[in-house]
Order: sequence, then C-alpha cells, then structure tokens
Amino acid sequence: MIRFTRISTSLKSLASLAVGCVLYTFTGAPEALAANNVSGFTVVLDAGHGGRDFGCQGRKASEKEITLDVVKRTAAILEKSKEDSINVVLTRNNDTFVALDKRAAIANNASADLFISVHVNSIDKRSKGREKVHGASVYTVGLHKSDANMAVAMRENSVIELEEDFTEVYQGFDPNSSESYIIFELTQNRHMANSIELASLVQDGLIKHAGRADKGVRQAGFLVLWATKMPSILIELDFICNPAAENFLASDAGKQKCAEAIASAVKSYKKAHPGIIQSN
Repeated sequence: MIRFTRISTSLKSLASLAVGCVLYTFTGAPEALAANNVSGFTVVLDAGHGGRDFGCQGRKASEKEITLDVVKRTAAILEKSKEDSINVVLTRNNDTFVALDKRAAIANNASADLFISVHVNSIDKRSKGREKVHGASVYTVGLHKSDANMAVAMRENSVIELEEDFTEVYQGFDPNSSESYIIFELTQNRHMANSIELASLVQDGLIKHAGRADKGVRQAGFLVLWATKMPSILIELDFICNPAAENFLASDAGKQKCAEAIASAVKSYKKAHPGIIQSN
C-alpha cells in the first residue's frame, strides 16, 4: 500500500504556530497493481469515482457512469491509432471503487508519460444558478486561486472518506479543511509546465470539438494529481447539474465528442514531445 510519510511537523502545529513545514510524499511498495513497467509511450486514463462512490448526480445520470464511458471511448480511439503507438492503461474498466492512492500508484508503477483523470462538475443544490452554470475546465495540481477551485478540489478529494483506513493512509489529511491544503503551497511539481501544456490542449479540444463553454485551465490541490510522477491533469467535462449539459454528457454523441477531444490532445502532446518516455 502507498502511504503518506510525515517528514516534518504536524498540520495542527503549523496551523497554530504558523511556522515549520509539512511535506508528505507517497512511499511504500506497490501491491499487485495493474500495468507494472509498461514500455513505450503510456497514458493512464482514470475514470473518476466508481462503485459505492457515485460522484455528482444528475437527474438521470451519475458521474461515475459518464466518466467510465468517456474513458473507454478515449482508450478505444488511442488504441486504434497504430501510427501513434500509444499504450493505454485504465485505473478501472468497470463499476468498481478504486482508492485515490491506488489510482496514482497505477500510473507510477506503469512509468506512465501522462495521467488523465476524467470527471464531471456540479455545484451545491442551494445555489440559485446551478441549472444554468455550464462549461468545461481542466485542472493541474497547484495553488487554489479562487474559492471555486478550492471547492472543486475539496469535493473530489472527499472520496478518501469512503476508504476504510483513510486517516492512516493519508496521515491526517482532512479534505474538508483548508489547513490541510498547505501541502500544495510547500511542494513544487516538476511537471507543471508539461501538465499545463496538456491541459491547454484538452481544454481547446473540449471547446472547439465538443462545443463546451470555456471555464479555463486552472490549478487546485487534487491529491490524485499531486501523487503522480508525470504530467497529470484532471478534467471537468461540464456541469451535470445543468439539464442541458447533463443531456449532452449522457448522450452517446456527447461522450464520443469528449473522448475525441481528449484523444486528439494526447496525440498532439506526443507529437510535440517526440521520443519522450518516462523512466520513473
């Protein structure tokens, strides 16, 4: 099992004294995770949520169903493109629950060149504009530059609470406490530039090809991205709380458009980086 290892002072001490430093790393031996040491250019596609974790719920569809469908479609496109020679690894290929640390571990164990986590967005049921908000956004790991970015990260990170031993695995990280997110201010992701490049390619495709409104390329503290060792992004395809957006995301045509946009971005990224293969 991969675990957070405490290197310095506790979050509580940092919050109360405003001194010291807290850094966490994922360490530990991998446990029977898929796709160890995959050779060649490798992309890990992560369908957000799954199993007992439904993710965001719409009127007729759930996030876990949409993300799995889009990821499978993306994989099929990439695998058929023989001239691009892209290996594809899925963190889940059915309706099963996969812990956040294991999702990152699958990518790390595969020495993947890219990690792409697919999600759909939503806002609080008490929000007046929840049925009108719409648009796609793509995130890289980083500092929260707005309350909205923080809210998205907190929602996605809160899935660790469904894991039986999450307090032990994540060493006291509280996805609902802003204090815990100090770790994202104290670490620098060496793959940030490439992550932003990939995020921009995906965002451009979702706007131009899939017809989504532009909510921008953003940064926020996503645990699953922070734990990976390669350029990594998290995609929010659109808002499932908007009936029109939900209809698009639930349709075969809509999911295919999103998959094509993601696959095209991966191909463009690979062409821009010839010969680059991770050796994590």
